[in-house]
Amino acid sequence: MRALYLTHPQVQIDPDVPVPQWGLSAIGRTRAEAFAARALIPAGAALFASAEHKAVELAAIIGQRIGSVARLDREMGENDRSATGFLPPERFEATADRFFAHPLESIEGWERAFDAQARIVAAVTRAMAAAEPAPLVVFCGHGAVGTLLKCYLGGWAIARSEDQSRIGDPGGGNGFAFDLEGRRLHCDWTPLEALTAELVTGSLPLSKGVVSQGPSCE
Repeated sequence: MRALYLTHPQVQIDPDVPVPQWGLSAIGRTRAEAFAARALIPAGAALFASAEHKAVELAAIIGQRIGSVARLDREMGENDRSATGFLPPERFEATADRFFAHPLESIEGWERAFDAQARIVAAVTRAMAAAEPAPLVVFCGHGAVGTLLKCYLGGWAIARSEDQSRIGDPGGGNGFAFDLEGRRLHCDWTPLEALTAELVTGSLPLSKGVVSQGPSCE
């Protein structure tokens, strides 16, 4: 069964609000609405989302267009960073680099990348089984766990170089299409604006050589 993993676009950053409760910014909502308006997601698609507010907002925008209500799953949430809470951008980037570079270690109390990967793979596997026989399964989630899922699907080591910030739009709002059963990626991180019906509904698997070149897809 074909699936599409999407990350929420830009959020309204507020150091005084817990990160899971952040919502989409005006730019993020505009991008999400423009994507939904392009009607790339077919009616009858199964829709799942992380329970974090920004992912729920993205799913609601898509769901309104296709007439579906997203099923929420906390196990699809972003890597747990509650030990540090909000971090200024420079410190966050340095900590994220270490998170990906040392997947078996808890960086500053963060959930280990190894554990977050196991969690998102298990959640996606359960959702795909529950979604039969939908024509497409759409996941609305987050950049870090999405990257961990992508690395699993590609059979690659966990690495920051596979993150959406290195390949897609650094502000978020990217997606990749995949087949879980065959562990195949059909495209790498691709901005919402560059996703096409062909990428969403059918294309050839990516080779690792293409992935390293950026967001283009076969």
